[in-house]
Amino acid sequence: MSGTGPMKLDVMLKQGVADGIYPGAVLLVARGDKILFFESVGQANLLTGAPIVKETVFDLASLTKPLATAMVMMHLVQTGRVAVTSRIAALLAQFDTPEKNQITIEHLLCHTSGYPAYQPYFIELNDILKEDRLDRLKTLLVKEPLVSKPGVNMCYSDLGFMVLAWVGETICKKSLPAVVKERIYQPLGIETLFFPDYQSPSRDVEFAATEDCPWRQRTLVGTVHDDNACTVNGLPGHAGLFGDAESVYKLLWRLMQTYHQEASLAGISTKVVRLFLTSCKIGGRARGFDIPSMIDSAGGSYFSDNSVGHLGFTGTSFWMDLQNRMIIIFLTNRVHPSRNNEAIKTFRPKLHDCAMRQFRAI
Repeated sequence: MSGTGPMKLDVMLKQGVADGIYPGAVLLVARGDKILFFESVGQANLLTGAPIVKETVFDLASLTKPLATAMVMMHLVQTGRVAVTSRIAALLAQFDTPEKNQITIEHLLCHTSGYPAYQPYFIELNDILKEDRLDRLKTLLVKEPLVSKPGVNMCYSDLGFMVLAWVGETICKKSLPAVVKERIYQPLGIETLFFPDYQSPSRDVEFAATEDCPWRQRTLVGTVHDDNACTVNGLPGHAGLFGDAESVYKLLWRLMQTYHQEASLAGISTKVVRLFLTSCKIGGRARGFDIPSMIDSAGGSYFSDNSVGHLGFTGTSFWMDLQNRMIIIFLTNRVHPSRNNEAIKTFRPKLHDCAMRQFRAI
């Protein structure tokens, strides 16, 4: 990016398209209940030329972890059906093994369970019958060797959130998409957060395309990008949620209101919300959420220490400054047509800094 002076946010957002950072994006900046900036740029699909609009629905990827799975865990803690200290082995007998019987809900939420970051389970699962894949994935999760003892080290792990979804579904006797819709989204009037592999949105939506997938041999539109989540019709705890920027904002704003004792998050109390949004003792994350790193934070330089957020592999993110009540939601399709485009890593913190400089004093 060129220029000698500070770049305006709308110009910088368009520059991201011009520089090939992403084909298209939606950016929403809010302070409390006031939306200060809400714009869309670029293309939702390079093959059809469809534009990105404010209502475009994105594959939110790992934003599923805080916006769906952690929400279900909050609900279960609020209703007393689990505690964050509950051992998984007490909830799922398959985990009552010498290696895994000390893993707790909190370990999984904070990525300190000892599970590795990732395994390409989809390669094996794709070769067996669809109706057998869920049981096989559960077996793989039980058998997966830990890379460290529970509660010792932080390793950001998709696998841990697959286990959390399994816990939630076992307790509720419903799929995680059904639970989060019934208990969180519907009471808040949120219509456009959903899992397209399991349920349809309440209205017609336009999806942002993601990758030209080599093993599925097509450009993905309205189908989850994550390989493991796509292969198994179940356990979507680490990925699979789709949504638009406004719906993400509605959920985050109610979360912030509840944190400040100004509202209730679908019956979830301030005490429970604050528990989840507080940093864990080990690893520098909150329960289901990320917090700004001390150096080279994806959120940039201006978010306070009392902030939470998360990134999604497809090019999605949100950051929420609980102290200053700032919310920035940045949704892109940066993996369209290829996941090899990683330029967003350096662009994103600069965009956040630009937004905070322009709006934090308003």
